[in-house]
Amino acid sequence: MSEETIHESKRSRSRRAIASYLRRIADALGRGEPVPVDEEGSVTVDVPGEPAMEVELERHGDAVAFELELEWPEADGAVDTDADTSKATFELYEDSAGEYRWRLRHRNGNIIADSGEGYAAKGGAKGGIESVKANAPGAFLDDQSTDDEIPTEGGSDATFELYEDAAGEYRWRLRHDNGNIIADSGQGYSSKQKAKQGLRSVRRNVPGAPVEEE
Repeated sequence: MSEETIHESKRSRSRRAIASYLRRIADALGRGEPVPVDEEGSVTVDVPGEPAMEVELERHGDAVAFELELEWPEADGAVDTDADTSKATFELYEDSAGEYRWRLRHRNGNIIADSGEGYAAKGGAKGGIESVKANAPGAFLDDQSTDDEIPTEGGSDATFELYEDAAGEYRWRLRHDNGNIIADSGQGYSSKQKAKQGLRSVRRNVPGAPVEEE
């Protein structure tokens, strides 16, 4: 039987980045959705209900390999090497003050996130977009109306903060570990549940969202 490598990538990643990637896979498996193979979501696979799973821990000289493998007949799970898992687009633009900003627009026309601040240079705004793409999918939620503690392991280098504003509406902001707010909801929601739905939409759509410059 011939073998074909459909997708392969290898690079050093932080534990938190690995946890974020694995969490995206786990969430897709749990929802029965196509599983993202790469971080951009351009390659996906539709995992069947009960694939064979092999977990292996090996020692190769001074190195250790921890491998997890799922296997099933190809007819039971489709592979898409040209997937578009995102339903949103980053719009990069220059505002009236000459600063660069971005907004994340869903294909239904709604703006589901924005930069929250202007950047002096276009490169800074692009860097902000990349930071959001890297951190939003695995970021933990800090609901500031409760006393629940957020986990300290895993996640990403940023945290979603959910809060009630002065007008009694619910908003979220994505705060990086360095203290900077790298994205916010851009609008208030009438209920906490709707704010959480908006936040989840951002998590799902940022990885594969293209960037359009206006």
